Amino acid sequence: MSDILGPFERLAATRAAVSRDRAAPDQPRRVALFSGNYNYLRDGANQALNRLVGYLERDGVDVRVYSPTSPRPAFAPTGTLVSVPSVSIPGRGEYRLGLGLPASVRRDVERFRPDIVHLSAPDWTGVAAQRLARTMGVPVVASLHTRFETYAQFYGAGLIRPMMERHLDRFYTGSDAILVPTPPIAAEFSAKGLGERTRLWGRGVDRDAFSPRHRDLAWRRHMGIADTDIVLLFFGRLVREKGPALFADIVDAVRKGTEESCGTAATIRAVVVGDGPERDWLTQRLPDAILLGSLSGDRLARAVASADIFVNPSISEAFGNVTLEAMASGLPSVCVDIPSGRNLLRKETGMFFAANDLDAAVAAVRRLALFSDLRASMGRAARAASAAYDWDTASAMVLDAYHALLGTDTVSATADPGAASALRRNRSAAG
Repeated sequence: MSDILGPFERLAATRAAVSRDRAAPDQPRRVALFSGNYNYLRDGANQALNRLVGYLERDGVDVRVYSPTSPRPAFAPTGTLVSVPSVSIPGRGEYRLGLGLPASVRRDVERFRPDIVHLSAPDWTGVAAQRLARTMGVPVVASLHTRFETYAQFYGAGLIRPMMERHLDRFYTGSDAILVPTPPIAAEFSAKGLGERTRLWGRGVDRDAFSPRHRDLAWRRHMGIADTDIVLLFFGRLVREKGPALFADIVDAVRKGTEESCGTAATIRAVVVGDGPERDWLTQRLPDAILLGSLSGDRLARAVASADIFVNPSISEAFGNVTLEAMASGLPSVCVDIPSGRNLLRKETGMFFAANDLDAAVAAVRRLALFSDLRASMGRAARAASAAYDWDTASAMVLDAYHALLGTDTVSATADPGAASALRRNRSAAG
């Protein structure tokens, strides 16, 4: 288990030791990657997936991506993207649900003859791809990108959480290798008896794109923010599970406390980077908040670095890419106390509050708002800590997991009658 749960920094230090011998028998030549959202909306999961595909292709691996698509994607995909049938999710029209694999897509996968099938979403398409991989005798890697089981409570469907958890257990148990973003989540899988299959896939951050040097006081003034104002940043999709309601409560309570302490409420400003179905609600809830919508590139870097405190109230994060980007931008963070936050933050870089503990969240934000020296020291420490995370190191973890899997027998080889011989035939044909 020490190899599975080793710290990200240790893997970064040994990155050079990852084998790059393309002639090695355990080197994957072709990877079929299945995603629930590869590029039609920008999020942390598909950021990691697109970075991974670019890394694998530079390493000589041919990757074919299968995902729902939209006429106006958020960004151009990395690699070859094959559209799979999908429908809009009721109540969440910006997201699409894959409907499985029609015969034409199954034939495309079979013609591609992948050495690895990588599943990044436990949806119908992912389950269908898992079954197809078993019939082809191809090992399956499943990666965890969000805590889907937490979603139910935000949509009045708490009673179905046990059913969701059973589905997720079947999905991950039916995979040959499981990639998780943090050691605490790896420990959860180990407790379920899946420790031998579980490996870390960390994340990275572009420290040039996200940097304190992008802080822009002139932009703040243009947005009506005084130099002495304290900007609380919400950064992420405006959906219930990301916590915009709690963010609004925190802003109101901090303002009230600051007014009582300092005689004014005008020093606390709320800036929101992101878009989604809760935007109209949040506009009404915080009418003086500055809602910037979805940003990218220099505009995103400037908005994040120009804030003063990052507030992350989400309990659904598996890793917390936005927290890492805020750290790289030199911001102290106040996050709900869940494994993803604990994995990234230390006492010198951020503060925590228990889920739904508004008083604790307000106390942490108020302390940072009142003490500029504390904000500055935490921001510097956060920026320094972000240096431990880079995308090539994170992607190398996945390639290393592929190598390890191709050198072992698999669940696919034992789950179905005849699958072991199919696996051997597939490897012989690939050679």
